[in-house]
Amino acid sequence: MRILIVTANLPYLLASGGAIRVFGILNGLHDAGHAITLLSFSDKSTDDTPLVNLCEKIITHQPPQRTKAERIRTLLTTNKADIETRFYSDVFANNLLKLLRENTYDLVQFEAIESASYLPLVRKHFPDMKICFDTFNAEADLQRVIYDIDRQDSRRLPQAMYSWIQSKRIYRYEGELCRLADLVIAVSQEDQAILSRYRNDNCTKVMSSGIFVDDYDVPDKEITLEENALVFTGKMDYRPNVDAMLWFANEILPRIPNTHLTIVGQKPHPRIQHLPERDNITLTGWVDTIPPYLHASDVYIAPLRMGSGTRLKLLEAMASGCAIVATSIASAGLNDEVRSAMVIADKETDFANAITDLLNDPQRQHELGQLAQEKVKQHYDWSVLIPQLLNAYQEAGIG
Repeated sequence: MRILIVTANLPYLLASGGAIRVFGILNGLHDAGHAITLLSFSDKSTDDTPLVNLCEKIITHQPPQRTKAERIRTLLTTNKADIETRFYSDVFANNLLKLLRENTYDLVQFEAIESASYLPLVRKHFPDMKICFDTFNAEADLQRVIYDIDRQDSRRLPQAMYSWIQSKRIYRYEGELCRLADLVIAVSQEDQAILSRYRNDNCTKVMSSGIFVDDYDVPDKEITLEENALVFTGKMDYRPNVDAMLWFANEILPRIPNTHLTIVGQKPHPRIQHLPERDNITLTGWVDTIPPYLHASDVYIAPLRMGSGTRLKLLEAMASGCAIVATSIASAGLNDEVRSAMVIADKETDFANAITDLLNDPQRQHELGQLAQEKVKQHYDWSVLIPQLLNAYQEAGIG
């Protein structure tokens, strides 16, 4: 097939879950013999990236700049969700339509809800075009969960109200996108159940996010962390990650003696930048490679209280052979066999005790790490996942 992939961000470097997912899809579709055109926002050259080997053509545009005042105006004067206009550009829209008029594509695939702001436009001008909406998250439900967490803290009430408003608006918008697409891809069975409510057919399928598992077997360099090293990884301006680290640092870490937390991830939010003032917390900011930190950890933690989809951070930790303690929210969406290779705990005391037990039992750490590597290879390597996407295309009459 000839496939046009539309993304809001260039899927390289592989520094976020979205980039890792899209890159894996591009690689898998290319290996399956499909010709790909990638249309994206970026202010960087793609010439020295692996993307040029995967795509027949790459077209990029400067990212749109929306000021805080414009976002507030959208909130106060329209019923549109913030995410609905965040990456909208008339220039991008016109060039997308021009691309579709001048070329023949068997499928247009929108990656994540941000890029899908152009989906209704394509459906309007090309009513017979096959369209796939790859969702990444059940966004309306994600905002609802964020609201439920934030409203418990009086200092977060403005943010809670924002999430409540956005959840209502995204519900309308997300539903429209799902109904207009020929195929909706959810990243977990939990998300599939939520997104299927928008339409009463069988066109919402599951394809989890994945990784190239073998890439994590041996790190490209070695580092040394403090004794009893706990590690968390993720984009650190992302609200679920910020909430997780504040909750862990304030409510759980004080219950674990003689241990050190290293938070690895780009763009640390101002709310967490004070954490390194404590002598048992390190905040790295941007690092050029994640696996060395995973391999150097004693226990990998995922104390998420909000979020949806597949947690790529957990897959990376499993592929690196980490012993993992995670909340039910963090492990939601993962295969039951994969969940069996980590310790699940939701209450502060239980989470702290689970970590302490693993730190005191190196043999158990090793056994969990080995089991994690086995299960993630079996269920979440791209070699397993891409056939699921191709089957979904076939069942939706695409190609």
